[in-house]
Amino acid sequence: MAPIEYDTSVNDFLQHTLNTKGFELIPLAGDASARRYARVIYGSETFVLMIWEPFKEDGNYPFTSVQRHFNKHHVHVPDIIDSSPDRGLILLEDLGDLTLERKFWEAQNQENVLPFYEQAIDELIKIHYASTDDKSYCTAFNIEFDKEKFLWEMNYGREHLLQKFCGINMNSTELHMLSQCFSGVCEKLASQPKRISHRDYHSRNLMIKLGNMRVIDFQDARMGPIQYDLVSLLHDSYVQLNADSINKLLQYYRDQASEESQQKFSLDEFNYIFTLQMVQRCFKACGSFASFYNMRSDTRYLKYIKGTLHKVYQSLDQLNEFDEFKSFLIDHGLLDREYKVP
Repeated sequence: MAPIEYDTSVNDFLQHTLNTKGFELIPLAGDASARRYARVIYGSETFVLMIWEPFKEDGNYPFTSVQRHFNKHHVHVPDIIDSSPDRGLILLEDLGDLTLERKFWEAQNQENVLPFYEQAIDELIKIHYASTDDKSYCTAFNIEFDKEKFLWEMNYGREHLLQKFCGINMNSTELHMLSQCFSGVCEKLASQPKRISHRDYHSRNLMIKLGNMRVIDFQDARMGPIQYDLVSLLHDSYVQLNADSINKLLQYYRDQASEESQQKFSLDEFNYIFTLQMVQRCFKACGSFASFYNMRSDTRYLKYIKGTLHKVYQSLDQLNEFDEFKSFLIDHGLLDREYKVP
């Protein structure tokens, strides 16, 4: 079958790498990013082609830098088969189509899927500990979740969810209150010890190939609190883990991390930072979901806003010191609103 004509550079790259014209290109569904993917079928073999912007392979390209560093520490990331930096093309191992999200929804009950979540945590332990403790060069060490980055994410939620999507015209008192609350949350999170954070560790970025967990979309890895990835995984907007499952998996993480680091966690402190991180990460996610509609009329993510915003509220309810933010969500009807196209 003739290949799909993306453009000459794509076909030239594949013909050179595979040494044949006898391949087929099948576009894969895109995610929320600007990257494009296609499955390459060549005889009985398949690969995935990532199409992005041109880059320089000088050791500072995040995707390849993080892939090499994670692979060195046995994090199960896809192999890089070949690349063409000047054309923005990377040919990757094909991990199939089974995501952790799909596995979750196919399971008869949550007990059946918990072993796969434990595998996901096993990969996270390698990222947080072995990969962080090895100070060999990796771009993830160059950037971090500092107060400014955390604040940027929360303000992104304010702009895209509250102001642009919901059309809330906040007065100066409300703007000052949100600024104070956001600053308080972000300052405490930024003060935490930092380890390499995947940054987007949720069920759509975890693939299951031959029963084993594989990690994708790692190019934005940076230094941050361990709770950032744990919130992304366990309070993922795309699935609904129950409280019992979340508690079991948090205990599993703490047990593995204590063994790896030879240190004990303060349970109260761990849980406090986890709850703070839920406020920050989940509110940022709501902003992202709204922004996909605001910026490109993508309605696919609007259905996740309400449940994720309820996670923000439930976390605030445990903290007490940010009651004004909690009241703001109630007073503006944000918890009862159906997030549909205006």
